This record gives sequence, structure tokens and C-alpha cells, in this order.
Amino acid sequence: MKKLGDAELEIMLSIWAAGEPVPSSYVQEKLRGSRDWTLPAILTSLNRLVDKGYLACEKRGRGNWYHPLVSESAYKTAEGRGIIDRLYGSSFTGMVASLYNGRAIGKDDLAELRQYLDTLEDK
Repeated sequence: MKKLGDAELEIMLSIWAAGEPVPSSYVQEKLRGSRDWTLPAILTSLNRLVDKGYLACEKRGRGNWYHPLVSESAYKTAEGRGIIDRLYGSSFTGMVASLYNGRAIGKDDLAELRQYLDTLEDK
């Protein structure tokens, strides 16, 4: 799976949140205020996402409607695994230790993680 750039991810998050096919005008409205998005820039990014296999484009009347071919959870899983593999030598424990030692996460975060792991073991 190809990695998304920040702008592409922002577009994909808006489309995933919609839960249904959307026109480019929907994407433009959702991204208003986050960047200086022009409609041509959005259309270019949408076409790149189609080329990368993240979106499908369907012609409806005079406009194009877009829907995801890759789910949000599948992307996040692949991206998260890639980060752990690249930065922490495939060690989840190493990642958590690095974040804790660097004070990026605290005891409350560890308690939340511990509680989540406990619920997984109970299944």
C-alpha cells in the first residue's frame, strides 16, 4: 500500500467520514479553512488518489463522485505497522518505551493501554 501525503490523508479522512460516495464539492467544503484548497488542486489530488488505488471515480451527470477502495482501518493498520517496523525495529514495546521515556505519553495513557489489553484478553 502506497503511503499517503498529508494533503492526501486529509482528503481521505473527509471521504471516509462521509460513509458514502461524495462529489469533489463535498471534499472542498469539508477542507475549507484547513488549507488554501482551490477546486483544481482538490481535483488533482482526487485524481492522484484514484491513480494510487485509494479511490474509485464514478461519473454522475456532469460531475464525478468518489468512494474509497481502501478502508480507513486498513490504511491505519498498515501505516501503524510500518511506523513500528521502520522506527522501532518491529517492536511495539520499543515504541511504547520510547514514547514514555520521551514524555510523549504518560501514566494515564499507559493505564488506558493496559485496560484495553485486559479487554482483549477477556475475549
